[in-house]
Amino acid sequence: MILQQLLTLAVECILISVSSQSSPQQRRCAYHVTDKGDVYTTAGNVSGSVQLCKNTQCCVGYYVVIDGRPKADVLACDKVEKRCTDTTCKAQVFRNVRTFKCVCNTDLCNSNVTWSQNARDESQHASSYYKDETMTTALILIGILLALGLLIVAIQSRSFFTVKNKNSRSLDTYDFSLLRSHRKKEPSDIDATDVELQQVLCRGNFATVWLGTHQESRVAVKVFPASCKRKFTAEKEIYELPLMRHGGIVHFLGTARKPCGDSWLIVLQLAENGSLRTFLRENSNDWTSSLKLCLSLSQGLAYLHSDLHRHDAHKPPVAHGDLSSSNVLVRADGACVLCDFGCSAILHSFSGCHRQSDTTSPLNLVQWGTLRYMSPELLEGSVDLHNKWYLMHADVYSLALLLWEIWMCCSDFSHGGDAPPRHQLPYESELGANVSIESLILRVCHMGMRPYIPQHWEALSQGSALEEILTDSWDSEPDARLSAQCVADRLVSLQSYHNVPVKHLKASICVATA
Repeated sequence: MILQQLLTLAVECILISVSSQSSPQQRRCAYHVTDKGDVYTTAGNVSGSVQLCKNTQCCVGYYVVIDGRPKADVLACDKVEKRCTDTTCKAQVFRNVRTFKCVCNTDLCNSNVTWSQNARDESQHASSYYKDETMTTALILIGILLALGLLIVAIQSRSFFTVKNKNSRSLDTYDFSLLRSHRKKEPSDIDATDVELQQVLCRGNFATVWLGTHQESRVAVKVFPASCKRKFTAEKEIYELPLMRHGGIVHFLGTARKPCGDSWLIVLQLAENGSLRTFLRENSNDWTSSLKLCLSLSQGLAYLHSDLHRHDAHKPPVAHGDLSSSNVLVRADGACVLCDFGCSAILHSFSGCHRQSDTTSPLNLVQWGTLRYMSPELLEGSVDLHNKWYLMHADVYSLALLLWEIWMCCSDFSHGGDAPPRHQLPYESELGANVSIESLILRVCHMGMRPYIPQHWEALSQGSALEEILTDSWDSEPDARLSAQCVADRLVSLQSYHNVPVKHLKASICVATA
């Protein structure tokens, strides 16, 4: 028994001896890593300024020459096993002027570099070489720029004298009043005395809209008091963007200032049917006219959101910021046009009301939008104002509520009688005519509820398509919502559907519920 134990102990000693001989001691290297050398962090375990190598017996060092002296940039274990015969860190000068490398095979050898006179001379030679090369390149570039400048001056001089020879009048007798008279008149140059105000159409928080005349045409005139000049300027900036003329946006005629200076005017083409809210309350609309309202509305918003480059003109994307049935007008032909851009934002930079701060809350956003049309992320204040594109997602949510508002008034969708449905605002049946932010946050954000979609829409041939457009546009996740252009494209596909006869609808409902 004792002999067996002695034999076992002897075998263990032999194995330990063999193991220690076959596994050499791990190399320890000085460790100092910058952002450029982070690939060396996995070459071994690090403890303070020392790294215990995993796969190599070589230490590596990269040094940068600053003011004639080497400074460590990267010190670490080498990434893989390489041939390293030197016991000290000897500089190997690179051709990039100031950097050299050393590799060595003893513990912490890379912490001190051996920088021979020969290495110094090579570094200085490389440095002077590159300085001379840089100077030569700079002189060549300066020469090219001077040559181009002289060429441009020569071309301009030639053009000038060619025009002068063709012109019968000399510069001494040229009438500069002609130049002034042919200057392109800006839209804002409307003379306020040419605008006549006749009667008030509606009053808002910041301006009053009048029915008026300009150049013998009936127009709508939005009058801002002097205290609301900032709102006037923000809206004027949107209307005067290049390429803003579109069938889905109210036609802008110009701006003016009253002679007494106490108010500012924005003159617009008159939309004879007034706001969409008024139009829905006073008119019965069939499927065709309802689809025209929805399609023109979504196409106008898609154009507003678009980024357009035509010739030398650029219209950046614009988010409306306050879509509601009061801020959409209806023309005489039954098409919708967008208006009221006081809270809009040009998306190449934050402007207007959305340029206030980097943080927001429900209380300071309510003043900029119409409460019941605000998206869940705006109600909760959970938006990232550094991500400006969230504004377009919020517009699409508001668009979905407007589409619901229009379709709920469609006479071809009525159920149980020929009387046209009564106009309802979004969430009016659930929360009443006067909603609070607390009730909206509870219902829209926490409960995830949306306006009620009637069950009898399922019997309509286009019913499922309508419901999909709504649910895909008022999704709780902003990024999951459709774009305005996608909404418009889906509505175009519904143009093949004709008016749904009321009797046929009733029969379909009876069959569906039987």
